[in-house]
Amino acid sequence: MNRNVFGLHAVAALLEHEPGRVTRLWVLASRKDARLNRLVDLARKRGVPINESTRVELDSLAEGARHQGVVAAYAGESAPLGEADLERLLDAVQEGPALVLVLDGVQDPHNLGACLRTADAAGAHAVVAPRDRAVGLTPAVLKVASGAAESVPFVQVTNLARTLRALKDRGLKVVGAAGEAEQSVFAADLSGPLALVMGGEGGGLRRLTREQCDALVRIPMAGAVESLNVSVAAAVCLYEVVRQRG
Repeated sequence: MNRNVFGLHAVAALLEHEPGRVTRLWVLASRKDARLNRLVDLARKRGVPINESTRVELDSLAEGARHQGVVAAYAGESAPLGEADLERLLDAVQEGPALVLVLDGVQDPHNLGACLRTADAAGAHAVVAPRDRAVGLTPAVLKVASGAAESVPFVQVTNLARTLRALKDRGLKVVGAAGEAEQSVFAADLSGPLALVMGGEGGGLRRLTREQCDALVRIPMAGAVESLNVSVAAAVCLYEVVRQRG
């Protein structure tokens, strides 16, 4: 699958980790600064063809999104990772208990990108989402993720409830975040193998997803707002996992 990836961090991550899949680089001819120069030097070292372009051309390649003066043509995987790939990834876990972030229907590209970035920072082994009614790895997601989409495996599954059952069969505890839960995330035991499940924007956890959870936890809210953005909530919960694991 060919797609354009834009933004300094996202393109730099591709050149660092998957230079063989970057087929061309377009850079803003009028931009001359150290950050872009370093990226151009890296592309040259990787043997990537470089085109100097106008802002209008880059705007078109990025479909109007903020590109920071750089767009890369990326020959990505022909198909997204699936259930079998998730099994393989978990089989390969060698250090520490497994940690999987599960997103139940996140549709905003900025939220998915931010979740991927936090999952990478927290050491998650994979991020799992349903194929339907959820955003995939769009160019906007890749830009917000700032390289995390290349380091954290993103797995799309056809039946999320079935995948959660399979994770439980592997010994992972499935913990869902829900505002009405009685137990605080800071009081729950998150130290062992874990699948942390976050609901989508607005609707939260779906019924079938909720039924597969071994426990539900909430983030204490002391102010006037009732809930946090899903990417912020995921960050709070993931770093509580990091804290508990020491």
